[in-house]
Amino acid sequence: MCPIPIIRSRLLLCVPNRYPLTANRFHLFNKHLPPLGPRPTHLTMKFLPAFFLSVLTTFAAEGPKQSIEKLDPALDALLDSSAKIETLATGFTWAEGPVWYKGRIVFSDVPNNTAYQWIEGDAMASIFLKPSGTDEASANQGSNGLTVDNLGNMLLCQHGTRRIARLGGDGKFQVLAAKNQDGARFNSPNDLCVAKDGSVFFTDPPYGVPKGEKTETPYHGVYKLSTDGKVTLVTKEVQWPNGIALSLDQKSLYLAISDNKNTRVALCGLDGSGLRDVFVAAKLKSKERQGGCDGMKLDVNGNIWTSGPGGILIITPEGKHLGSILCGQPTANLAWGDDGHTLYITSKDRLLRVKTKVKGAGF
Repeated sequence: MCPIPIIRSRLLLCVPNRYPLTANRFHLFNKHLPPLGPRPTHLTMKFLPAFFLSVLTTFAAEGPKQSIEKLDPALDALLDSSAKIETLATGFTWAEGPVWYKGRIVFSDVPNNTAYQWIEGDAMASIFLKPSGTDEASANQGSNGLTVDNLGNMLLCQHGTRRIARLGGDGKFQVLAAKNQDGARFNSPNDLCVAKDGSVFFTDPPYGVPKGEKTETPYHGVYKLSTDGKVTLVTKEVQWPNGIALSLDQKSLYLAISDNKNTRVALCGLDGSGLRDVFVAAKLKSKERQGGCDGMKLDVNGNIWTSGPGGILIITPEGKHLGSILCGQPTANLAWGDDGHTLYITSKDRLLRVKTKVKGAGF
């Protein structure tokens, strides 16, 4: 018996009567299929559309199961538990680092050294930057975390060149930082955020170190890049720091830690002092809820929205888990866009969208 994917591919080519294909001409498009035999009769074609839709329904049912999980009534003020989770685009290898930029959502496909854009009304995402993590075409990984500075310029964490860069008006990358306070190259800057004074804070785990290159630091740093170009080490006490966000009062840093054995959200001062855990997400991991704490953002009330096991976790500043946006597969990052009530999510191979009641910080 032919598996459903093969049945679907046949139907896609047979249903439209205005584009008839003989068995032999169809066979050229799929050499792995046996000959189809006689061309379908009028009666067969009459019932194919209904069968075709049932097959598509089967495929949709087999996709990632998505839902809103409410764990506390306080979630109602932030997110409607019946909110629709929309899939806007698919087909990426590992979608990451979304940012709202000049009326569009831009995000990285890290392994493919490409950044994509999606604009309202588009049927699919289109290339925004290629390469996104190197100056020239390269097999190295591309950009990861993206953000916008206080002047509206796009900033990028670039794995392939192991640096923090700014996208210039001419489309070329301007290097902001490539070495740490000791003159050693960064591992592979992962995610970043911008303070009101223009300082940039970023994490530097070794996930994207290019093949054949070695790390030059014995730790996974969290750094501050001042407006004068000076790089200072915030902390080296965290292994696998990933997402990063400033508290609303700009006095603390939230860190999403993607340690496979103890994924969690932590908090420290801008100088790394007072490091402590806010929420341990490792306890949520299961076969059905994969992934870890990766990208994060805050809403205007100071709540933490972080990727974690199962999708996006919504956590109070005190560490109470209010609920989750379950994406059905490992999820990397998120960013608000539009008027601040639209949350965009990069979840493995796809870009998702969900409307929120609360605005994202900065809107």
